Amino acid sequence: MDKERIADFLSAHGIRPTAGRILIAEAMEEAGRPVSLSELEEVLPSVDKSVIFRTLTLFHENHLAHSLEDGSEGVRYELCHSSSESHDDDLHPHFFCTFCHRTYCLEGFSIPEIDLPEGYKAESVNYIVKGVCPSCSEKHQIWNR
Repeated sequence: MDKERIADFLSAHGIRPTAGRILIAEAMEEAGRPVSLSELEEVLPSVDKSVIFRTLTLFHENHLAHSLEDGSEGVRYELCHSSSESHDDDLHPHFFCTFCHRTYCLEGFSIPEIDLPEGYKAESVNYIVKGVCPSCSEKHQIWNR
């Protein structure tokens, strides 16, 4: 996405498109996978850590980004490609590689629906599959022995 499309995307979710917010959304989009606060800090050294954190919180609250915990260094965030500012409609499973410690989106796959007991109401789902990604499998000859 170019800066103009990112600005429109932010506006569509009720977020004022400031230069910092555009930079952060652009970095998230370029990563192409869920990223942590520290990963964003590395690729955006000119942006203050507190600005990145507040922006991620704002994106999450306005359903522009969803968060997930993959068991590594805390919370990761990825841009939602939904058009709604009131809910996430593009939830999907993720894959955590136990070798490279990267988390990948498994878009095109759905999260299984779970029938909860009466009185329970789900607010979010965190569906993580752990194993070895194709790159690490090839690089380390994991299953080719």
